[in-house]
Amino acid sequence: MREARYAERTAAAAKSGGAAARTSRKAAAPVAPPSAPATPDVADDGLCGHRSMNGRTCTRERGHTAKSHRYS
Repeated sequence: MREARYAERTAAAAKSGGAAARTSRKAAAPVAPPSAPATPDVADDGLCGHRSMNGRTCTRERGHTAKSHRYS
């Protein structure tokens, strides 16, 4: 039963242009470049600035090697 449904789907996809035709139309759509470079919301104070899920920011130095963050 599964093989029969698979055969029907592949035959229908081949008739209608298939998945390749759908993806090529999506890929051909132009993508606008970003208007301005993304800047972080943190000030340049030398801190990591990583944000936790509840909105706190990390107070360790920028680029710290510790695996955990210290939030305040």
